[in-house]
Amino acid sequence: MSRFDRRVRLTPLLLLSVLLSGGCSRKASEPVIGVTLVTKEHVFYNELEQGMRGEAQKQGFRLVVISGDWDLARQQNQIKDFITRRVSAIVVCPVNSSGVGPAIAEARQAGIPVFTADIRALNAPVVSHIASDNREGGRLAGKFMGQLLAGRKEAKIAIIHQPVTETALERVAGFQEAIAAFANVKVVAAPNGDGVRDRAMRAAEDVLQAFPDLAGFFGINDDSALGAMAAIESSGRKGLVVVGFDATPEARKAIRRGAALKGDIAQQPGEIGRKTVQTVAAHLRGEPVPATVPIPVQLIDR
Repeated sequence: MSRFDRRVRLTPLLLLSVLLSGGCSRKASEPVIGVTLVTKEHVFYNELEQGMRGEAQKQGFRLVVISGDWDLARQQNQIKDFITRRVSAIVVCPVNSSGVGPAIAEARQAGIPVFTADIRALNAPVVSHIASDNREGGRLAGKFMGQLLAGRKEAKIAIIHQPVTETALERVAGFQEAIAAFANVKVVAAPNGDGVRDRAMRAAEDVLQAFPDLAGFFGINDDSALGAMAAIESSGRKGLVVVGFDATPEARKAIRRGAALKGDIAQQPGEIGRKTVQTVAAHLRGEPVPATVPIPVQLIDR
């Protein structure tokens, strides 16, 4: 490894150390909350971070917000560095619901309370999980999809999945529960799009090729839904419908213009961020907090 390579690899941790040290202008008693997001390249997590920062200012907390960038090893190392720096609490939006568990357990063993936001961690001892009611959102999406396809004798649909996150698993479970009420609708494929648009588009293209009579897609987030929509538009196929989850500005615009994306489940990422910091604050004050804090969702269409 060259001297240059070594410097590049150390930079993120050095930067984190500087942020956590706070400098002489920070109050010594100011609680520091370490936050590791899935990504900072998505409007949902931008809004969630804004909600957290606004509430943290009210609570007198200092946030250190970094991103796992869809990389489990990176996120595990971020949590371990928070432990080393003895932050007051850690908030994790897991990039992998199962894989992040050992790092969370290590933080709890060190006496640091851990909270999850948006995505649940499996087999991990968190104080509280704050997120959208994803199963209910899946039900709303499934019911809407069934209604869109109610006039067809037989309708084959596919789910663009992301099975490594509990959030996606909950959404798909709710969707399948609701779609089961429509006897004419059948889920024929559920490829993994990894929650990112280019991979979702490739997955949707494969499904379209395998099923020439496909009627539609459910995307577990808007990158998945917009990727499926792009695949449909690229194929020139008509009459297909897409239902998404997140209701990002780009997705809302597609719905308004009458694209294949017909409906979306709207979340409240800013509220998730605010509630997360409020829950952390209550716990640090010694107050009991619920194990799960569900944030309502709603269906939007044109």
